Amino acid sequence: MAVIHQTTLTPTKLELLTPWLPTRPWYLGSGAPELERTGGFRLDDPEGEVGIEFMVVTDSSTPEPTAYLVPLTYRAAPLAGAEAALIGTSEHGVLGKRWVYDGCHDPVLTTELLALIGGTAQAMAQRVSNTPDHEVTRSYTGDPLPTAAHTPAPADDAAGTGLPAPHGTVLRVHRVLRPVPGAEPPACPEGAAGHVATGWPGPDGTRLRAVFMELRTA
Repeated sequence: MAVIHQTTLTPTKLELLTPWLPTRPWYLGSGAPELERTGGFRLDDPEGEVGIEFMVVTDSSTPEPTAYLVPLTYRAAPLAGAEAALIGTSEHGVLGKRWVYDGCHDPVLTTELLALIGGTAQAMAQRVSNTPDHEVTRSYTGDPLPTAAHTPAPADDAAGTGLPAPHGTVLRVHRVLRPVPGAEPPACPEGAAGHVATGWPGPDGTRLRAVFMELRTA
């Protein structure tokens, strides 16, 4: 299981994301965002080499705060062929230089995300080492998902990110999170074969919940 180091990161994740977010087609603001890290979870890389994080950042520059989902991977060396997905580099106080990627372009993240949906990987707490995150819920109905999936390049649009997935499905990553009412975890959306959902703290102290990603027939 991954160890979360309580140390510095220079520049910080939010400093890396502030100029990057406005370049995305799903960004809703009209200028530079004002970001706060408000939630998320992690997955473990079985090889222990790649950090995998699903970060929720809330932008308060818009009239109504907007929560974005930013899957990230952290590597000790550049990922070949993923230059366009590089968000930036940062100096980790323990691990040294880290290459930070839009995780939807990283095969390690997509493999482990499909494993989470399929029920063979466990969501982990974002800021505590070796601790499962039991608030994260998932579902899947269909043929077993491959344990080592290779997905083609993802496609970004105003609705989020789509990744071709096994068995003729598409994994839709919701980049702009739409909270649903109620205190229970959001159910799998109608017509979807699988999903992942969890919550994060809202600006007024309430707990917001949303579907983070869903698996649909292409």
